Amino acid sequence: MSKSRTNLGTTFAAHAVLITYTIIALFPVFVILINSFKTRKAIFREPLALPNAESFSMIGYETVMKQGDFFLYFQNSMIVTVVSLTLILLFGAMAAFALAEYRFKGNTLMGLYLALGIMIPIRIGTVAILEMMVSTGLVNTLWALILVYTAQGLPLAVFILSEFMKGVSDDLKNAGRIDGLSEYKIFFRLVLPLVRPAMATVAVFNMIPIWNDLWFPLILAPAEEVKTLTLGSQVFIGQFVTDWNAVLSALSMAILPVMILYVIFSRQLIRGITSGAVK
Repeated sequence: MSKSRTNLGTTFAAHAVLITYTIIALFPVFVILINSFKTRKAIFREPLALPNAESFSMIGYETVMKQGDFFLYFQNSMIVTVVSLTLILLFGAMAAFALAEYRFKGNTLMGLYLALGIMIPIRIGTVAILEMMVSTGLVNTLWALILVYTAQGLPLAVFILSEFMKGVSDDLKNAGRIDGLSEYKIFFRLVLPLVRPAMATVAVFNMIPIWNDLWFPLILAPAEEVKTLTLGSQVFIGQFVTDWNAVLSALSMAILPVMILYVIFSRQLIRGITSGAVK
């Protein structure tokens, strides 16, 4: 009886901690959303109050639609994020498969070299990256951002996926070889379906930094036609006057796609994290 009470108390405490952390994490999002539907005076007078008949206003969303080319910014952010994640998952999975499956001279050294990319921030090489993009004529193009984000995400992808691929049964892969499958078919048909939770984990870990990044869009793609959503939102922030209604409305619309994708991949993300914990 005492043991069951102890387990119940431990479970209750764990859930209480998780619920508290969830409330703390979602509180800023909640504040942004409710204030995006309020007048400027109401935002500063009662920032934590829900919008009512007196304070409700859509002026922020109207300003975003009229003054900023929101749909173009959204499209650019979506293209950069989706293409970057696709390249990260594809090349990261292929590199991880090679490191996990084949034993060659320098295998361990190559893995350690790729792991350095996790520890060294890519922003340290901003000047060299800018010079490279200028010399190749990729400044003010979406490809400049895609290439940088792909390079930024590959080390973590290889590190995570290689550990999962080492756990894939050798008997399964050898059976595929006996049946005449090529290495590419073994990779795409047998291995990738088994590491989907890990790939979802990699996708979520890379998606949010790419979507929210302001540094590289400001440096590599500041032109109006290639602005991302985060950079485009800065048009409402002035040196002396800031249109907070528009800023909060733009941020609310920027948060929504990330939350939707997170909900879609949440189950795979949890499976990937828990599987990694078991390993």
